[in-house]
Amino acid sequence: MKETRDFLEKIGLPRGDNYDLPTSDKRFSDNSQYRFEVPGIQGPAAMQALLEELDRLGVYIHRVTQTKGIMSLSDEDISKMVELEHKWQVNLLLAIGPRATTDTSASVNTPEGQRMGYRLRGQEQIVRAVEDVKRAARLGCRGFLVYDEGCLWVLNEFRKAGEIPSDCEFKVSAHTGFGNPCSAKLLESIGANSVNPVRDIQLQMLSAMRQTINIPIDIHTENPASSGGFIRHYEVPEMIRVAAPLYLKTGGSVAKTHSWDTNADDAKKRAKQITLVKRVIDEYYSEAIISPKGSIK
Repeated sequence: MKETRDFLEKIGLPRGDNYDLPTSDKRFSDNSQYRFEVPGIQGPAAMQALLEELDRLGVYIHRVTQTKGIMSLSDEDISKMVELEHKWQVNLLLAIGPRATTDTSASVNTPEGQRMGYRLRGQEQIVRAVEDVKRAARLGCRGFLVYDEGCLWVLNEFRKAGEIPSDCEFKVSAHTGFGNPCSAKLLESIGANSVNPVRDIQLQMLSAMRQTINIPIDIHTENPASSGGFIRHYEVPEMIRVAAPLYLKTGGSVAKTHSWDTNADDAKKRAKQITLVKRVIDEYYSEAIISPKGSIK
């Protein structure tokens, strides 16, 4: 294996997973190590309930992610969520709607087809995905959750050409199923602004990924029952140390599935999960630097 490892190193990749878990010296633009993200907030009512509850609890987050898809939202929904984004100084990300689970093919619902994740089938789905982004961008949204590598590449081309606003940002979902530094490097090179690896990625793997890329990594601190339901709160301090800059995706254990239609009560429960993770960080890695409220770039 030495020759293989030597060549990987020669082309700028890790020789293997980083079992020595070195401390990452990479940071967000504000010199912080971590930020909080709450996923699965599917509409304006849940978003408002979440943000109001966070205020009541005396904590804050940096990102809110909607996962059901832009095409599930009315123009009024999107405009209201953008309004809440600005009022609370958070970054809103909307999921691109056309994807395997809403396509005319049943493949993704079969045991074999589930391996395709939410990837798109056919060029018409690419066209529809781009139209989804254009619509949300017209209504003021600038953050988008992407499920397909080809869709990411073409959206980056649209962004570079000025066909969509140049300040649009693309987060790659865990539903693409990537979990190694080479895949992360590819995604960074074709336009990803942050990447979300598989939910059970181990610390040594995460460290090797951080060694390879400079963009933020999004990591699940907990998961819905549909993807194992495992909770990683006690690993979070080490996640931050070895893989900063990180978005800590918190609150997923409140949901049964990733398409869970979060109501106001669920949103409040997700807010509580932020406090639980923050307690662990404060106790076991108190020197870790969180971005100030309103830091979204």
